[in-house]
Amino acid sequence: MNIQITQPEVEALINQRLESGAFHNAEDVILHALQTSPVPMPSDAPPTKSIEELFAPLRGLHLSFSRNPSTGRPVEL
Repeated sequence: MNIQITQPEVEALINQRLESGAFHNAEDVILHALQTSPVPMPSDAPPTKSIEELFAPLRGLHLSFSRNPSTGRPVEL
């Protein structure tokens, strides 16, 4: 596989890393960058929301989520 660097700023960053002495070649720089970068989430996955964000559209509606006490049902003994 051949990779062509076309952006001068990317080449400059790779050269900076090489000059630091921490890497032997550009391949080492790229390998380290890929190993330490987070794996992106699939774009089709819905973003996660907090419980507050989930119920935000219901604010101001004065909804009551309390239970009605059960009156039970008549039981013939």
